[in-house]
Amino acid sequence: MGITAKELAGKLNLSAAAVSMALNGKPGVSTETRRKVLDAAERYGYDFSRLSDKKKTPSGEIYFVMYKKHGAVVADTPFFSQVSDGIALECKKQGQKLKISYIYEEEDSLQKQIEDIQYSDCCGIILLGTEMEAADLRPFLDLPIPLVLLDAYFDTLPCNCVLINNMQGAYLAARHLIRSCRKQPGYLQSAYQISNFAERSSGFYKAVRSCGMSASKSITHLLTPSVDGAFADMNELIKNGDELASCYFADNDLIAVGAAKALMQNGYRIPEDISIVGFDNMPVSTVIDPALTTIHVPKQYMGEAAARRLISLMEDPGQPPIKIEIDTTLIYRDSVGKDIS
Repeated sequence: MGITAKELAGKLNLSAAAVSMALNGKPGVSTETRRKVLDAAERYGYDFSRLSDKKKTPSGEIYFVMYKKHGAVVADTPFFSQVSDGIALECKKQGQKLKISYIYEEEDSLQKQIEDIQYSDCCGIILLGTEMEAADLRPFLDLPIPLVLLDAYFDTLPCNCVLINNMQGAYLAARHLIRSCRKQPGYLQSAYQISNFAERSSGFYKAVRSCGMSASKSITHLLTPSVDGAFADMNELIKNGDELASCYFADNDLIAVGAAKALMQNGYRIPEDISIVGFDNMPVSTVIDPALTTIHVPKQYMGEAAARRLISLMEDPGQPPIKIEIDTTLIYRDSVGKDIS
């Protein structure tokens, strides 16, 4: 009597799911593991007639998993809804089903949530990594399922990633401030430390140094990355008499708009007294008066690119990991003045 798939998994010290994927020609395991399983199956007399229903294309649903850690990810904001729209559009175009799922780090059942995905009908994962750190990603990379990390990148982990060129965008924003205002730019920095904002910080200071200024002389305020939070934080700084810069780059539009509202409420004119540039080109950037100069991010295209990469991995699992960075553009509006001295 031939060996069963479960017995084969035990002999190879692999999960039953990994052996099943290898035997059925499904994505989710490496080329090396697939070859190892098939060789062992022949050696131990596995009955390949059981695979008569074998399919060439992956079955099941693509999961768009939003990892929520400290609250920076809000699924109903325009940024994430446009990314979701892009994923859904590409999945529909390629005949793939899509399911949106959430992972909550604060729950005790984090590992169970990940296992539930593994043993579901999930055939591929697009993981929103905005709030993640490298350690948070590792359990997902252990899954025998193709995965693309969206909106994050970690140097220490081999993973397919699609993200914004954050450094380039922040560099463009800061350089525009310096050229327009001819002053040392300040920095409205997010109080929440995530990888995207760290890259934007690098881009900001790179622009400052490239223009012959000292990075240490840029006034920095740590603000909550929401309109209401940034408004409250900035209002408190002003009331306390903290030194203000004559122009600022903000980590995102929500910070920029909240800070701008606080400044204007306290009698400062924008851009006559203080100029501000945001990041993301969210709808709120055109609602405020004056309209916010900002960095445009092609959000829907990000989602489409992530879905295309995942489907490619599902069809050909042996591909090496790649990092896809999507460039940004500067949108000129009215929140940046010009030096007239």
